Amino acid sequence: MTHYHKTITMKKKIKLGLAGALIFFTSILSVGYVDHYFELAKHLDIFTSLYKELNTFYVDKTEPGKLMKKGIDSMLKSLDPYTTYIPESEIEDFRFMTTGQYGGIGAIITKRDEYVYISEPYEGFPAHKAGLMAGDKILEINGVSAKGKTTEEVSKVLKGQPNTSVTLLIERKRDKAPFMVSFDREKVTVGSVPYSGFVKEGIGYIKLRSFTRNCSNDVKDAFEKLNS
Repeated sequence: MTHYHKTITMKKKIKLGLAGALIFFTSILSVGYVDHYFELAKHLDIFTSLYKELNTFYVDKTEPGKLMKKGIDSMLKSLDPYTTYIPESEIEDFRFMTTGQYGGIGAIITKRDEYVYISEPYEGFPAHKAGLMAGDKILEINGVSAKGKTTEEVSKVLKGQPNTSVTLLIERKRDKAPFMVSFDREKVTVGSVPYSGFVKEGIGYIKLRSFTRNCSNDVKDAFEKLNS
């Protein structure tokens, strides 16, 4: 009986000890979390106050958006090369890079002299369905002149959320006067393998356009078609 009583007492002490250690450990975590949250809130308050004061009282006119972007980029640069901030204005480029999909007119554009031209409208997508052709010069986009704009600047305006409207003023060589064309953007999907075929007997060629999420399957499918 005495041995049994001692065993139960020891088990109770062990359980109480474990419970006490657990409570102590949880308390440390809670205190650490509270301290981290307090420090985070404190620094956010400092940053908000500084940002507001700077944009309100700085001797010259400031550009709040550029200041914020600069601050975010510098903060992330201190971590590693892979953590980046993608603003909403560049989300279509990011989506295209990772999935091959984007919201836009579905056409390749190119720069010649001071204007950007339609180089290749993708069949079945908005630009093609609206009647745009290779060689069409883009004079205006939504009433704003496209003269002197780079392909990147024009592309950024042409891209956008599906079902949003875009109006282009187009100049075509065979037409006497420029004409307007309006249509909605759509979700455009560009395959990561635009072409595969035989260079000569026994030698196949597979063109991989970009490393999107499903590019491995696209390469596999192209290979199997060539192999068959």
